Amino acid sequence: MGSYIPNTRAQREEMLSAVGVSRVEDLFAAVPHEMLLEHLDLPAGLSELEVRRALEAMAAKNKVYGTVLRGAGAYRHFIPSVVKSVISREELVTAYTPYQAEVSQGILQAIFEYQTMICALTGMEVSNASVYDGSTAAAEAIAMCRDRKKNKALVSACADPQTIAVMRTYCFGSGMELEVVPAKDGRTDLEALKAALTADAACVYLQQPNFFGNIEDAKAIGEAVHAAGAKYIMGCNPIALAVMETPAECGADIAVGEAQPLGLDLAFGGPYLGYMAANKAMFRKLPGRIVGQTHDVDGNVGYVLTLTAREQHIRREKASSNICSNQALCAFAAGVYLSAMGAEGLRQAAKLSMSKAHYLAAELAKIGLPRLHEGPFFHEFATKCDKPGAVLKALDEQGILGGLAVDGGILWCATEVVSKEEIDRAVAIIKEVC
Repeated sequence: MGSYIPNTRAQREEMLSAVGVSRVEDLFAAVPHEMLLEHLDLPAGLSELEVRRALEAMAAKNKVYGTVLRGAGAYRHFIPSVVKSVISREELVTAYTPYQAEVSQGILQAIFEYQTMICALTGMEVSNASVYDGSTAAAEAIAMCRDRKKNKALVSACADPQTIAVMRTYCFGSGMELEVVPAKDGRTDLEALKAALTADAACVYLQQPNFFGNIEDAKAIGEAVHAAGAKYIMGCNPIALAVMETPAECGADIAVGEAQPLGLDLAFGGPYLGYMAANKAMFRKLPGRIVGQTHDVDGNVGYVLTLTAREQHIRREKASSNICSNQALCAFAAGVYLSAMGAEGLRQAAKLSMSKAHYLAAELAKIGLPRLHEGPFFHEFATKCDKPGAVLKALDEQGILGGLAVDGGILWCATEVVSKEEIDRAVAIIKEVC
C-alpha cells in the first residue's frame, strides 16, 4: 500500500516522529501480537492464477452458514439484486465529499432520497445523511439532548449491551452521567424509570423492539419522559417500523437505529449504517450532513448541503458532534433497497419475519424451550434453555447459526429468508440435544 500513498519516505518518517513512533507497525502496538499477520505464507514464484487459487482456498476456511437463526443487532434479509446494480452506477456514485454541488449531484440526490424515506419510515420531520452505525447514532442522540442544567441520560437495561457500551464511552468523554434503568419481565420498568426522571435528566433512550425482541409500551414511556421535561429517543428496527407505530406516533423527539437490515449484507460485521431523524425542534442539533433540494438560476431542480453542524464548519467548542463523515454508500444502498421494496414489499418482509419467528417460538415451546418473557414480540424472542452451549454446538455442526446465549437461555431470530423446512430441521436437532 505504501507505494500508493502520495508521500515521500522522508515525509512519512517526519509524521511518525511527530506522533512519537518510529515505524508504522508501532501504531498497532495495542493489537495482540498473535492477531497480526506479518505476511502471507505463500511460496515464491507463483503465477497470478496460482496466487488467486491459494487465496481462494484460504477464504474458503471462513464458515458461511446456510441457515441463520440469530439477530441481536445484525439481521439477514433478502436483498433484491437491483440494489448492488444501482449503487455501482457511476452517475450516482460521484464525489465522496459533496462540497461542490455542481459536480456532486448524483450522490447529493441519493442522500436526499434516503433522508426523505427515513423520515417517511419514522414519521419524523428531518433526517441526516447517516452516521457510522446504530450504536453511534444512539450515543450522538444523547449528545444532542445535553444542556447546562440537564447532564444525565437514562437508558433502558433492555437496550443492546453494545449500544449501552458506546453510550458510556461518549458520556465519559463529555462528562455526562449515564444511568441504566432496570428491566422487569423483559421490558423497561416504567415505575423505576419515573423515579429516575429527576430534574437533571436530559433524555431517555428506549429500544423498540428491545434487545430481547419484546415490544415496549413506547407511548406510555414517552408520556412519562415528556412529563418530566426530558427528551425522548427511540432506537427502532427499521423493518419493524413497516408494521409498528412510528417513533413520531409514540412521541419521540429523536429516532435512531441500525439500518443494516435495509439492503446491507451481514458482511462479517460491517460496514453498517446508523440512521438519525428528529423533529423540527431538534433540527439544528443533528450531527453530520443534511442535504436539501433547491433550484438553480434556470429553475432546474438541484441538491445542496443544507446544514453541516460539524466541528470543521463552526467553532469547535460550539459543535454538537465531531463526526466528520457519513456512510454515504451504505445510505445509498438503503435508499435503493427501500425504493425497490416499496411500502408493500417492506411490510411483507416484516410480516413474514414476524410470522416465522412466532412459528419458531411455538415449535421450540413444544420441545421444552418456552419463552423467557410473556407478551408481544416482533421477530426475536428469548427462550429458556438449560444447556445453551450444547444446543448451539449441535446446530453449528449442521451448518446452522443458532441464537445468541443470554442470561437464562437463548435469544432467537427469524427473518423472511428462513424457510419452514429450515426451522423444522433446526427444531429437530434441538429436540435431540434436549
